[in-house]
Amino acid sequence: MNFLAHLHLAKLAQSSLAGNLLADFVRGNPQGQFEQQVVAGIIMHRRVDVFTDRQPEVSASRLYFSQPLRRIAPITLDIVWDHFLARDWQQLESEYSLPAFAELAAAQITPYLPKTPVHFQQLNHALWHERWLERYAELPFIGEVLQRMSRRRPRLAALADSFAEVTHHYSALEAQFWQLYPRMMRLARDQHWQQVGSKD
Repeated sequence: MNFLAHLHLAKLAQSSLAGNLLADFVRGNPQGQFEQQVVAGIIMHRRVDVFTDRQPEVSASRLYFSQPLRRIAPITLDIVWDHFLARDWQQLESEYSLPAFAELAAAQITPYLPKTPVHFQQLNHALWHERWLERYAELPFIGEVLQRMSRRRPRLAALADSFAEVTHHYSALEAQFWQLYPRMMRLARDQHWQQVGSKD
């Protein structure tokens, strides 16, 4: 799951949006570094990631990528899930429009930014001002995201090539998303990740 899915699942679970978005920028034990509700959000994010990686739809989706790209396929899939979520947002979320949800998330997260890492602050500036969450619905934007990630981190250069696999297997990936994500939503509403021990 990527930014939009993590934020959406956090909202459904009544978890900290700030913690769930911040998690990838925090190493080790977050206890004592942030307010307890933010810590709980970080822990939820980590549990969601572990759970997602073990799902059969994710395993099946990785096989749509050619062997040289399979190593980075999980990263591409995280972005792709956000694309389908943004594209079909109104079918999955009835309480907020996507622009309204993005505004809500920004309002909840922004007060925490001064105490977060600089890279996280920079991410938030782009995320809200450039409307990333809404633009995930645009397939060409997904290609741009993968291109940018490939340039920033040399070991992830193959991400640029993975977009062709996404477009080639678009319908199959969409079908996997619709099997996977509604189940993730149900678990979030049941606060599944607050009830289980972390296994990451």
